[in-house]
Amino acid sequence: MAQAELRILTYNIHKGFSTGNRHFALPRLRDVLVEADADILLLQEVQGEHKQHEIDHANWPDGSHAEYIAEGRWPHLAYGKNALYKLGHHGNAILSKHPIISWENINVSSISWASRSLLHGVINLPAVDEELHIICIHLGLMNVERKQQIKILSERIEEHVPDNAPLIIAGDFNDWSERAEKHFSEQLNLQETHHTLHNKHARTFPAWLPILKMDRVYYRKVKPLSCERPRYNLWRRLSDHAPLIAKFEI
Repeated sequence: MAQAELRILTYNIHKGFSTGNRHFALPRLRDVLVEADADILLLQEVQGEHKQHEIDHANWPDGSHAEYIAEGRWPHLAYGKNALYKLGHHGNAILSKHPIISWENINVSSISWASRSLLHGVINLPAVDEELHIICIHLGLMNVERKQQIKILSERIEEHVPDNAPLIIAGDFNDWSERAEKHFSEQLNLQETHHTLHNKHARTFPAWLPILKMDRVYYRKVKPLSCERPRYNLWRRLSDHAPLIAKFEI
């Protein structure tokens, strides 16, 4: 089988606003994402539409935030709504330099006021025989929510991801207590990239002083080469989360 290296970036972009919604940060956020130059972005809290913000902010993009970020750099994208309200909607997005040959947004909401979904994409990589399965995730804040969402995730993987297919699951797990780790390892044969390479999960929240281990990159049937939380001061001013950047050999 041919091999390729792949850079993955996962990031909760907080609907394009800095911590505390102090300022609209999307234009600068796009600049640093372009500079990071990942092959695939897995983004959470991506604003698809907000009618009031369109009026209030002169530099609000004409299209969705996913389209704005992707333009000219990531030609393939999938956006899945997981929160709909009177003024618009937001959700998860996968942006890729390589073709997304199929994708599906799976509703995992267990309570009406905290909508969540899994965005599952299948990507065709050049010179690699197997298709890459990517799942972008944003789990609930309460443990009881996450248990049900992880159950749905497990069923999705068992039914739709072949055992020999490379699989990467990344996003905001809200699992600061690390309760999900045993299930991912023992039931799904998944390993977490930062934990594998550094023997601990990355601290990614809040961005200005990361304490909680919220964001993860899990993998199966790929080889992790690196996984880091960028230490640039500018990331602190772009969202309430810090990103993770991982590199794999596939």
